[in-house]
Formats: sequence, C-alpha cells, structure tokens
Amino acid sequence: MTAVIVVIHVLASLLLILFILLHAGRGGGVSEMFGGGMQTQAMGSTVMERNLDRITVITAIVFSGTTMLLAFRLQ
Repeated sequence: MTAVIVVIHVLASLLLILFILLHAGRGGGVSEMFGGGMQTQAMGSTVMERNLDRITVITAIVFSGTTMLLAFRLQ
C-alpha cells in the first residue's frame, strides 16, 4: 500500500511543478509559449487560466493528502 501512495505522491509532485510553471506570472510564464500569452482573445486566456488554477489546486490537495498519508504511514 505504501508503494502505491509513493507513486501517487511522486506523480502529484511532478504535475504540481509542471502546472506551477505553466502559470503566467509577471514575465508570462511557460504558458506564453503555448499560446496563453495571446491577449487578443477576450475569453480564451481567462478561461484557460481559471481551469489551470483549478487543476493546480486539485493537484496540490492530492499532494498534501499523500504527504499526510505517508507521514502517518511511516511512523
């Protein structure tokens, strides 16, 4: 059971790094490379950023949950 939690934890951590890098910061972020920096579309970029926010929050919750499970499991 611990091995499954570790695999989920590693996947969640890698996805969390990816999603955080995709966010547009002050410089545009990596999302600008994939067309997220195009501000000509009124709804396209805001909807994409909102969905990216939701996915990032869900991934962070999974990461936090697996962190707590591993902390209690390995005691």
